Amino acid sequence: MNNVPEIILELNNLSKSYGGLPAVQNISLTVNRGEIFGFLGPNGAGKTTTMKCCAGLLRPSGGTIRIAGFDLGRQPASVKALLGFVPDSPYLYEKLTGREMAGFVARLYGVAPEGLRDKVGSYFHLFEMESECDQLIQGYSRGMRQKTALVAALLHKPSLLLVDEPTANLDPKSARLVKDIFQSIKAQGGSVFLSTHVMEIAETLCDRIAIIAGGKLRAMGNMEQLRRQIRCGSLEEIFLALTGGHDPETQKVLHELTGGEGVR
Repeated sequence: MNNVPEIILELNNLSKSYGGLPAVQNISLTVNRGEIFGFLGPNGAGKTTTMKCCAGLLRPSGGTIRIAGFDLGRQPASVKALLGFVPDSPYLYEKLTGREMAGFVARLYGVAPEGLRDKVGSYFHLFEMESECDQLIQGYSRGMRQKTALVAALLHKPSLLLVDEPTANLDPKSARLVKDIFQSIKAQGGSVFLSTHVMEIAETLCDRIAIIAGGKLRAMGNMEQLRRQIRCGSLEEIFLALTGGHDPETQKVLHELTGGEGVR
């Protein structure tokens, strides 16, 4: 019996530069089918750039991206049909309602129009937006916009869901629902590639985690493997050990702020 996991996403020496300045440098990793994969790093580490390259919104400066065996650079239409993408700041059409926006995206992905309205309604019901989904998006809060973007990304049942900061702007109940949705996607053989700053989400939800800093991959593996590599207990400790933690100047300011007692 072949127990080798089937790969849904493969990055091979992915690089991206802006005006000669490297944002992502030679990142190689794989995401398996039926896996929730966490992508962590400090602000400016290259997480969003990597996500946008995987979604086909940015052209890499070097390396390759393969999704379900398709080369994104050579077969973009085949790749994008398999993807759902929720960016950190979703762009939504202000003059559409949430229902119209989600239905529009679903039709772009080829979802059959028969029964689509009811399907859209059931997804908004999950997020307790039954009445708000028929209001114009221009009046939505940040949390409602995030929910609408999630609904639009899920309707065509993507093989790989890319999510940049999935619980940003969400209340605790909605954040828990998003976690449950990700677990459901995994149980059905789908995959989630997510970036987050919330250590609890990454540690408890993700099967494997990659940590980047300065555009470079610093470590990758499940929690047990990361603990062995870095010799730290919690994911927060591992993250700080790999990304530098507090520099001496920061430690000095913290020392002064706490009256010389330090920060516990």
